[in-house]
Amino acid sequence: MAAPRRDTRGIVDAAELFARVRFRRREPAPPLRPYLEHYWLIDWDLPQPYASHVVPHPSVNVVFQKFADQEPFGEVAGIGLGLFTQKLEGRGRVCGIQFRPGGFRPFAPATPVTAWTGRRVPLPEALPGTTPEAPRTLDAILTPEDEDARVTALDTFLLSLAPRPDPQADLAMTLVDRIREDRTIRRVSDFARAEGTSVRSLQRLFASHVGVGPKWIILRYRIHEALERAETSAPIDWAALAADLGYADQAHLIRDFTATVGVPPTAYATGAR
Repeated sequence: MAAPRRDTRGIVDAAELFARVRFRRREPAPPLRPYLEHYWLIDWDLPQPYASHVVPHPSVNVVFQKFADQEPFGEVAGIGLGLFTQKLEGRGRVCGIQFRPGGFRPFAPATPVTAWTGRRVPLPEALPGTTPEAPRTLDAILTPEDEDARVTALDTFLLSLAPRPDPQADLAMTLVDRIREDRTIRRVSDFARAEGTSVRSLQRLFASHVGVGPKWIILRYRIHEALERAETSAPIDWAALAADLGYADQAHLIRDFTATVGVPPTAYATGAR
């Protein structure tokens, strides 16, 4: 993998989030990099409650969390289909692991990734082998003030799960990367043909190893780009952006953006500025 991404794709009102919390992305140990996007670390100490909003990536996350007046806990967060909102207040900390789309299955090979989609499952239930060490793992990951120590503890946790090589996971990760990087990919049937496979085979692979279908991913990456573009200070030609992202017209972009983010793109852009 390359260094962790520096973009803000998926974060609603990224400037406001970064003003409220300490947000960092960190790189995992080399043996884990084929499977992961990055680690993400958030710390906050807020005088007033704040709600963060994210348009989720097509990625499974494992999340270790410590909120005010709650016991620390860990969970597997499957791909969120809608806008994810998290209320933050007082002092707290989250240490997250974002897997590459397709990268989680080698850590839980017995379960198709669709089993996690839209769900947040306590870590002992999702990964039973972690149960005996759960309190020690939570403490090692969430307690240190030293950021490097937290990253080392995340590495130790994942390496203990001994991910199994899986050629189908490798293929799924490669295909999703192509969708993310090539905006000319707009139709699943054309994409399947270009890859020398059938639409049905592609859908089965994505169901078992990614958790959502290829059409959903194409649409989600469009919204991510539109969201990021809406946060810039430059004027936006929404009709041109819609065409650039592969929409039939501006109305389709407005419909998808509004359904996902909760407000029309023009209103969001005005608020962001």
